[in-house]
Amino acid sequence: MYFTNAEHFKGTTGYIIDDVWYPRVTSIINIKSKPALYRFYAELNGFSEGESIKKKSADEGTKVHEAVQAILTGREPEIDQTIAPAVTAFRKYLAENNIQVDADFIEKRVINFNERYAGTIDALALINGRFGILDIKTSQAIYRDYNLQTAAYFPPLQEQFRNLQTRWILRIDQVQNCLTCGATRRTKGGREKIRLPRNGNNGTMKPCNNDDHQWSDLQGQIELKEFPYWQDDYAAFLGAKKLWEWEHDYWLKQIGYL
Repeated sequence: MYFTNAEHFKGTTGYIIDDVWYPRVTSIINIKSKPALYRFYAELNGFSEGESIKKKSADEGTKVHEAVQAILTGREPEIDQTIAPAVTAFRKYLAENNIQVDADFIEKRVINFNERYAGTIDALALINGRFGILDIKTSQAIYRDYNLQTAAYFPPLQEQFRNLQTRWILRIDQVQNCLTCGATRRTKGGREKIRLPRNGNNGTMKPCNNDDHQWSDLQGQIELKEFPYWQDDYAAFLGAKKLWEWEHDYWLKQIGYL
């Protein structure tokens, strides 16, 4: 990314907390190669189209985040109809599973003073008697990269909460299912993506031709996955931070971070 000056760099990549600037966890993680993102851009007509899809997708994700965080803390949010299936599925999941959060630890800023970085957690949660970090994603899968982010939060939070035990990724999405062959269609960000069933849905259905799918209404998807072992992910995050500092040493020296 191109930065026009030191203030632009600071505002884009970090936080100022108590007059001290810290690089943002998500900015640091962005140094990692993302082959799937390169393929995404390669399939489009140009960079601007990709940026438009990403912005719309991010806006949809923000709406889901805000609705889910409100529900977790007992508030009743206004639900945009574009995300209603995902929120409905989450309400059902919450009614069937024991998830508790504290409103004081929703969107909470976390600072690692020793390694000098900061980030914002989605929530701290108690799930089935285990206390940990809950990170909400609106992606089509749970990607390994997410572990770098949650691992970065763990050491500073563990200093404050000695009983911190684990991490979870809560994935919330919505798709349509083909009633004929079991394929799925996802239109987040306004971009259609169809996934055909593997092995013809275990041999019971044959994949449809592109124009023959019979799509259901949008259905919410919920997936909760636990990642209790964070140390190796944290070591990888620190490695990414070192590379990020190397990549941006000019600006980091300008602002006195290095």
